[in-house]
Amino acid sequence: MAHSTISSVETNGFTKEDHNETSSLVVSFGEMLIDFVPTVGGVSLTEAPAFKKAPGGAPANVAVGISRLGGSSAFIGKVGADEFGYMLADILKQNNVDTSGMRFDAKARTALAFVTLRSDGEREFLFFRNPSADMLLQESELDRNLLKQARIFHYGSISLIDDPCKSAHIAAMSIAKSSGCILSYDPNLRLALWPSAEAARSGIMSIWDQADLIKISEDEITFLTGGDDPYDDDIVLKKLFHPNLKLLIVTEGSKGCRYYTKEFRGRVGGVKVKPVDTTGAGDAFVSGILYSIASDQTIFKDEKKLRKALYFANVCGAITVTERGAIPSLPTKEAVLQFLLEAAVI
Repeated sequence: MAHSTISSVETNGFTKEDHNETSSLVVSFGEMLIDFVPTVGGVSLTEAPAFKKAPGGAPANVAVGISRLGGSSAFIGKVGADEFGYMLADILKQNNVDTSGMRFDAKARTALAFVTLRSDGEREFLFFRNPSADMLLQESELDRNLLKQARIFHYGSISLIDDPCKSAHIAAMSIAKSSGCILSYDPNLRLALWPSAEAARSGIMSIWDQADLIKISEDEITFLTGGDDPYDDDIVLKKLFHPNLKLLIVTEGSKGCRYYTKEFRGRVGGVKVKPVDTTGAGDAFVSGILYSIASDQTIFKDEKKLRKALYFANVCGAITVTERGAIPSLPTKEAVLQFLLEAAVI
């Protein structure tokens, strides 16, 4: 397995033509909810004087991110037949995301989450899902034709916590896989939503070996391996790489990311920006890499193309942290190319 690195100043070779190919459909599956974020930073939830509502949910963020970059994107999930649910559907439509796979529950409410970034840098979550509409998506409500049209099917692990959504999730994966789809998995650990740490670990790992592409963070490696060193390549390869996997990505925040395939591995440096709000940075990264793969599936086999795509994804994540909120700060393709141009000049 070849091993290589890239510095954070390497932007060479990027042109508009790189991302002008016809982009295949990416379908994102899972939760979409309302985040309530304090109007001031660095406070606990109880200290917050007021909250501002914002659309949230990692799979929905990814769907919008791909569309912003000029890709073809759809979302499958359930919200309440309430004002917040209709608002979320409208936000997706405004961002050119296909919502034909969305369902509205007349009896359950759209999920809510209160989220704050405390002064110690830790995020604090308080979820209202008992049960919320996203947890109640039924297998019979899946848009099978939409799933069959997808080239990439992307999902997280929150939809695996409870039935009926869990069964719908597994069925959707099966439909997508049998249609020749690339399965993309970002576990996006939210421990507070699981009954226990062990339930989270086993739930996340229960579908691990079916994914073609997995993106995880350093913290998630430590959690999933029971405390092992997330920087040890041998541990990552032994415990988390599986025979069917085309690409495993480990994100390292502002430091960039590491990548592992059967043929090669390496790391791609991050880009330096002044962070304002890290919410949605991981989702922007995922949007960037999935957008590139949807345009060119040979990326998995071509290390040069892969490194370029990962640097593009790093820039997507970096731009997102320079503004508040996840969806409002997801970049357009033009913003990414402009950033790359300015970085190359510097």
